[in-house]
Amino acid sequence: MKRFYKEVGVDHAPGGFRILLDGKPIKTPGRRTLLLPTQALALAIAGEWRGQREEIVPISMPMLRMANTALDGVSQTRDAVIAAILRFGEHELLCYRAQSPAELALLQAAEWAPMLEWVHARYGVRLLISNGVVHVQQPPETLARLGEAVAAYDDFALAALHVMASITASLVLALGLAENAINAAQAFQLSRIDETYQAGLWGEDAEAAARARALAREMDVAAAFLAASRA
Repeated sequence: MKRFYKEVGVDHAPGGFRILLDGKPIKTPGRRTLLLPTQALALAIAGEWRGQREEIVPISMPMLRMANTALDGVSQTRDAVIAAILRFGEHELLCYRAQSPAELALLQAAEWAPMLEWVHARYGVRLLISNGVVHVQQPPETLARLGEAVAAYDDFALAALHVMASITASLVLALGLAENAINAAQAFQLSRIDETYQAGLWGEDAEAAARARALAREMDVAAAFLAASRA
């Protein structure tokens, strides 16, 4: 699509902030007004619109896509989104330790234990740990408490949280990032201990490395989106 506007602006409206293209507020794909909770988020998305050249490239506007998801998707299906995020806690990455080699198992234990201690201190729950790939059933009360924590987030935060949990396969890491216990780079590194260990043994595959870099950028965007939505 060719760029159809010259000026990009931000204005305050009842309930939030809008993006204006040549003075007209933009809408989501679902035809809702793109009403954003903070000026910081509105300015960030306005910057994406200003950055478009002769052709509009939607993939170059990740914050806009996440805001559209929050307004068109999360707001309409909150319970389903919360359940989807909670499933990463039911199958929490940090709870599945390698049986061999011993070096990897020790590395996982050392690197992941602090985050499991953090989730215990923050939410008062203990997650059960399994050696190998056999599924471990987390206590219902643990999942209920984590579900309450996730449900406390607004639609914009849930959109970001879902992205972060999907990339890391970890509710603990996503919550840690959302609560500023770790940053995006740390969360991503902790989620890829096995891949990093294998690459150290056998060398790094170029395609896998490119995918990892793309996911790391997506994590950074999700973290920035979450921070801006709260600013």
